[in-house]
Amino acid sequence: MRVCRDLARAAIGAPCTRIAHDNRAVTDFDAARYLPDDLLARIHERAASHDRENTFPEADLEELRAAGYLGILVPKDRGGAGLGLAEAAALQSRLAAAAPATALAINMHLVWTGVAKVMRDRGIDELAFVQEGAAAGELFAFGISEAGNDLVLFGSDTDASPDADGGYRFTGTKIFTSLAPVWTRLGLHGLDTTSPDGPWMVYAFVDRPQAGAADAASIVTRDDWDTVGMRGTQSRTTELHGAYAPAHRVVRRVAPGPNPDPIVFGIFSAFEILLAAVYDGIGTRALELAVATVQKRRSKQSGKSYSQDPDIRWRIADAALAHDAIAPQIQSIARDVDAQVDHGARWFSLLSGVKVRSTETARQVVDQAIRVSGGSSYFASNELSRLYRDVLAGIFHPSDDESAHATIASALLGPVED
Repeated sequence: MRVCRDLARAAIGAPCTRIAHDNRAVTDFDAARYLPDDLLARIHERAASHDRENTFPEADLEELRAAGYLGILVPKDRGGAGLGLAEAAALQSRLAAAAPATALAINMHLVWTGVAKVMRDRGIDELAFVQEGAAAGELFAFGISEAGNDLVLFGSDTDASPDADGGYRFTGTKIFTSLAPVWTRLGLHGLDTTSPDGPWMVYAFVDRPQAGAADAASIVTRDDWDTVGMRGTQSRTTELHGAYAPAHRVVRRVAPGPNPDPIVFGIFSAFEILLAAVYDGIGTRALELAVATVQKRRSKQSGKSYSQDPDIRWRIADAALAHDAIAPQIQSIARDVDAQVDHGARWFSLLSGVKVRSTETARQVVDQAIRVSGGSSYFASNELSRLYRDVLAGIFHPSDDESAHATIASALLGPVED
């Protein structure tokens, strides 16, 4: 996987430096077939303006859609590329190295196609319409996060009200809805407390209402995305006012609380793996920029390139030591999901662990890159400055640091005693 693509030259005027580890991921996989260098260069060139202007990268989306990228996890018999999570993770790292916000936004669509793949691989084909829609260009958003809901998949503050035909109306507020201006279908969950055999966590999909339609007010997207970083994701708040999912779009009803149901496992595995991949890509790009910068800068005191300074060499080596460990972990876990390896109760600690390690390592790598690159990286126009702000978002995605530690402690030590 060639990450450099002359981006360093475009960013800081230095010769492009291809670092030794940019083939760390899937060595027998032609990533450039799905994300060509010229496409990535255009996406990279637009990233700074979307960050500066707080706009959604619509041109990126259209180019990725035209390239068939929305269907990379869709099986070939349904019009997609037929890739697995391991290959998709490698691609998402490659895309994130060019434009983190674009990669993170597209991630949420890929999560749903990943869930559909995980479930179909295990004999459950309830998300066939997601695969077919993605191959046809539909864009799926992820409507799970809710303010203050630390239960995440195990509970919801959104009311799911059933009707006599098997459909549901959802009322509540979802936060961090990436792709907010452009999604065509929203996958979400809510809590049904009224069915006599319940309560149930209900997973379903709703369509974006057409302007002027009778149900136009059932889904309201707030224009409230003004954040420190990842601005291009436009992950705005979504208000649900009786948004309707007909029976054929209600894909799963599961008991609230910790649950090994395939849709819970599918969401958790696809989300954590693809998220880890995005932040690994940020680390790759930060290290690439650091190497190019210190090779360009020269010390007035010694007359030598900063690449010869022992302290700077140590910092870059330290960053690379940490960074090099992440992609193999992502690949190993992704391959196990693809191969249906049974890790039993360990799965959730493995998945939350790789997410936390990837996001925390990416923050460390970006920090080291900033330290060796000098005061110019403090300017908002510098790419490293943008990566510094973008990588901060990693601490807010589930599983967060506290949740991951609790999950791993329970896996090793058992639950906390009452």
